[in-house]
Amino acid sequence: MVTADLAYYSLVAVYSAMAIYTISFVAFALDLAKRSGDAQQAAARAAKAKAEALATTTVSRSSSGGSTVVLDRPSGGAGGAVPAAGGGAKASSFERVAIAMMLLGFVVHVSSVVLRGLAAGRVPWANMFEFSLTGTAIIVGVYLAVQLVVNLRFLGAYVMGLNLVLLAIGTVNYYVAVSPLPPALQSAWLVIHVFVAILGTAFFAIAAGLSAAQLVQTKREQSKLAGLRFLDTLPGAERLEDLAYRIALVGFVLWTFTLIAGAIWAERAWGRYWGWDTKEVWTFIIWVLYAGYIHARATRGWRGARSSWLSIIGFAAVMFNFSVVNVFFKGLHAYSGL
Repeated sequence: MVTADLAYYSLVAVYSAMAIYTISFVAFALDLAKRSGDAQQAAARAAKAKAEALATTTVSRSSSGGSTVVLDRPSGGAGGAVPAAGGGAKASSFERVAIAMMLLGFVVHVSSVVLRGLAAGRVPWANMFEFSLTGTAIIVGVYLAVQLVVNLRFLGAYVMGLNLVLLAIGTVNYYVAVSPLPPALQSAWLVIHVFVAILGTAFFAIAAGLSAAQLVQTKREQSKLAGLRFLDTLPGAERLEDLAYRIALVGFVLWTFTLIAGAIWAERAWGRYWGWDTKEVWTFIIWVLYAGYIHARATRGWRGARSSWLSIIGFAAVMFNFSVVNVFFKGLHAYSGL
């Protein structure tokens, strides 16, 4: 009876967290809209100041008999853009609400993970639902932790949107009642191997968001997306690329450990380190994709769109491994619980 109650309260906490995350997502979206409006106004003020400066220069030249009068350029940077994110600009009210709701939702979300673990009497990541529940919480946790080092507030709508989609799919489509662990999962490696894999996935998710922002920002800098004014408040494409690379590098180290730990666990459970099981193959494919991304950027000088697309493709492979491989492919790693 206690187990059923804890599982029920865990599910209530999940839906509560989703409701709070929705408010956070809307607030982040409104903040992006406000950024766009502020950038539009800054551009208009810069254009007006430039026109007035040109007019003053013309009048001065006429009154001085054609002599040249040097005037100071209007401040405000190129195009009058507002300061980029992370440049010390004061947070808007929408942004403050979004961060506050994200923190509150994270606390409720973590409580749902803890309650599920208490109901199961083990770590809560032994099936698809539990993996989704814990994984989405860690994505938010990693985002908040990275936020302490570098300002990624502009990525909030992406993190909340992705989190809501994954959490909703996991809860609606993959929910299963608490059940005992299969014999092969009754190992300390379940705690180590799967947790590190989830942590690596969280870093890959944030890196993919930065890579997508880099692609859009590159188009913006090439004057192909002039209408997206909020991009004026984001870091430049080169800075976004550097952030994506650094965060993906952390994820790659964690994924390497995941691959090694999985091989050791496989030897303990099945008597062999590698057996070309579908899950093993896809884990290795993901490792190769990110190894190629890191190698190409570090030693081959890949920059720009080629680099960012590799990061995005790598994360797409992670999502394919989690969803399609776990659900539709059978093998020794078929622990979806469905």
